[in-house]
Amino acid sequence: MFTTPIQPRFSETDALGHINNTVVPVWFESARTEVFQIFNPQQDLNAWNLIIAKIEVNFLAQISYQQNITIQTQISKIGNSSFTVLQEAIQDNKRVAWGEAVMVKFDYASAKSVTITEHEREQLTKHLIDKSELTTWFSD
Repeated sequence: MFTTPIQPRFSETDALGHINNTVVPVWFESARTEVFQIFNPQQDLNAWNLIIAKIEVNFLAQISYQQNITIQTQISKIGNSSFTVLQEAIQDNKRVAWGEAVMVKFDYASAKSVTITEHEREQLTKHLIDKSELTTWFSD
């Protein structure tokens, strides 16, 4: 599991003083940096090789400006050329949001998906969540 601390910024609040719902997907993307490094260790945009096929965010509670957030990132599925990233936002020891992103390894020159290498698969597998744990994830 990757863990990323987030300090909410005042500019991320809405008119009610809560974190705006558009912010959480940005936090999730930021917390996927270590996943990106598996595929592109130098984070070279000229050699970028991932695309998002799908994102989903589920909000469970209001998120406050004045408390830190922890984003936990795991892998829930690995396919031939795609994988699913499962993330949760935790504030004050409570899950306040969770989401999934389906990522595809992609060759921009050919505009086609490409197979995940064995090395990449091994690195993703280190963060693979046990399928039996998913019931707990979705029950909140």
